Amino acid sequence: MANSTLAKELLDLENQYWQAIKEKDTDAAMRLTDDECLVTGAQGVGRVSRQTLSEMLKNAPYTLHSFELKDAEVRQLRDDVAILAYKVHEDLTVEGRPVKLDAADASTWVRRDGQWRCALHTEAIAGDPFGRDRKS
Repeated sequence: MANSTLAKELLDLENQYWQAIKEKDTDAAMRLTDDECLVTGAQGVGRVSRQTLSEMLKNAPYTLHSFELKDAEVRQLRDDVAILAYKVHEDLTVEGRPVKLDAADASTWVRRDGQWRCALHTEAIAGDPFGRDRKS
């Protein structure tokens, strides 16, 4: 288990990241992202460079209105590598429609030149692990 100072620092960085997405602040998002960052979720697996991230934020088909991170857990693997896992509630507009969702997310943070950067981010939408609660 990581110390509480590290947990607070990483949770603060994760909140900054979400705020950057909400505000479409490409500079902040790129500052927090390792080059390249791996991303996994319902859409699959991908590598995202800082430049690609910037373009994705500018052209996003959604607007994030609010988010809440809770129940965070941190595990420090080395002095320069730590994992942050948490639950998130999101209020969005996607292609003109309001969407509320709950998910479990995790980010792997690496420290480079004294700065923490996100090297991996995953998101799993909450629900039945076998998808039985989804429309057919």
